[in-house]
Amino acid sequence: LTGAQDGSVRMFEWTRPQQLVCFRQAGNARVTRMYFNAQGNKCGVADGEGFLSIWQVNQTTSNPKPYLSWQCHSKTTSDFAFITSSSLVATSGQSNDNRNVCLWDTLVSSANSLIHAFTCHDHGATVLQYAPKHQLLVSGGRKGCICIFDIRQRQVLFTFQAHESAVKALALDPSEDYFVTGSAE
Repeated sequence: LTGAQDGSVRMFEWTRPQQLVCFRQAGNARVTRMYFNAQGNKCGVADGEGFLSIWQVNQTTSNPKPYLSWQCHSKTTSDFAFITSSSLVATSGQSNDNRNVCLWDTLVSSANSLIHAFTCHDHGATVLQYAPKHQLLVSGGRKGCICIFDIRQRQVLFTFQAHESAVKALALDPSEDYFVTGSAE
């Protein structure tokens, strides 16, 4: 799966030089993040205008439409994570009201899909990592802050300053004992 500054999203197969599917044409908002769900049957694309779109991967048409597309953040959606069986999605980004980390239910109408919004990261959340064993979300912000959320209780557990500049990367070890952050500095 490839995403570009021009907003295009294309899927390729290792053994073929031509694309299999073009999910989005050039001319859309820049792609900020994209992932396959754990089962490999869906892919999601976040963009610079605050939208998250999700497609079924096994499409037979060359330009399929997403089965879900909604604006998660008023400015930008910078990262997201499929939670559980991918019916629950967490997003990070920047919104005018500082609700910069959100949980969404993809099985209900878009008007009711926001489950919870965390007010955090004054200047926006840049990255997000899901820890399934502990049911935690870890987010990094534009000002170097890290927040850890319990998604079962829907509360912030910890907040601390990790860097002087924007957190650009988060990685979680497989046993979920540690996470590592990388910043713009």
